Amino acid sequence: MSFADNLKQLPKISHLSGLQLLDGDEVVATIENKPGQAGSLAVYNHLAQLYGAIGVEAAKKGIELFAEHVADARASPGKHPNIDRLLDLVEKDRTLRVKQLFVTPE
Repeated sequence: MSFADNLKQLPKISHLSGLQLLDGDEVVATIENKPGQAGSLAVYNHLAQLYGAIGVEAAKKGIELFAEHVADARASPGKHPNIDRLLDLVEKDRTLRVKQLFVTPE
């Protein structure tokens, strides 16, 4: 399936303003609910719900979900940082914790 098809099957993220990825207590990345990042937010949120954190198995599942974008990420490191991060977690056998950031009522 394509990335777009995969996204349609993931839980909605309208309640999230973003999420933070933590290595210990250090925030190593923030993925925001905005154009250009919302797809990654949906993937990472889904992985956190399934696995509790983003470790090797979760990262492998995320790589599958990013589908056709993975080849481009491998060919152009830095172009897709959220895919690069998953590849790095698998390669280095690392785990990141996830902190959801919820939309606050106005």
